Amino acid sequence: MDRRSAIKWMLSAAASVAIMDRAAIAAEGGATASVGYGTDPDLVKIYKPGDVWALTLTDGQRRAATALCDAIIPADDKSPAASKVGVPDFIDEWVSAPYPGHSGDKRTVVEGLAWLDAEAQKRFGNDFADLVLRQKNAICDDICSFAKAKPEFKKAAQFFRKFRDLTAGGFYSTPEGMKDIGYVGNVPTVNFDGPTPEALKHLGLA
Repeated sequence: MDRRSAIKWMLSAAASVAIMDRAAIAAEGGATASVGYGTDPDLVKIYKPGDVWALTLTDGQRRAATALCDAIIPADDKSPAASKVGVPDFIDEWVSAPYPGHSGDKRTVVEGLAWLDAEAQKRFGNDFADLVLRQKNAICDDICSFAKAKPEFKKAAQFFRKFRDLTAGGFYSTPEGMKDIGYVGNVPTVNFDGPTPEALKHLGLA
């Protein structure tokens, strides 16, 4: 799969979170009740990972997540690898968030990372993060397409699909990722020196 092909899924935590009260959040299976950062966050403060809510991933899980992020979006001559722009931090924040829907993603990611290391140990005698690229790709090739995955890999393929979406959403929301796909945003493409003398005269301003 071409890592640069038509990235259409830009994830936005703010847009995807439904507005629900705390009781509804706590009632969701496995959801964590939390006050979060309140309804009026300090938009000037720079928050560090773990400042808003406790993070989920252990050191071992973060190693596996980092290795998988970089297998999905490796460094090339246009941009750095996903881990170099903080994508593992983004994923940890995402699965740790106490909002509706995130608890399901937490379960999927945590169980998937455990499967990844177990499968790596089974095939190659090492954790996923310690495999060489050829070995990592061999595992990823078996789970990168849910439609083509063998029955024994279907659950892992569901995990990979979610993890790939989170990796892409995190990476292509960074300045490096936006530059990589040529996203310009609100940048003027021509110099504007103001209305012409003719236009000002027409408006009675000259």
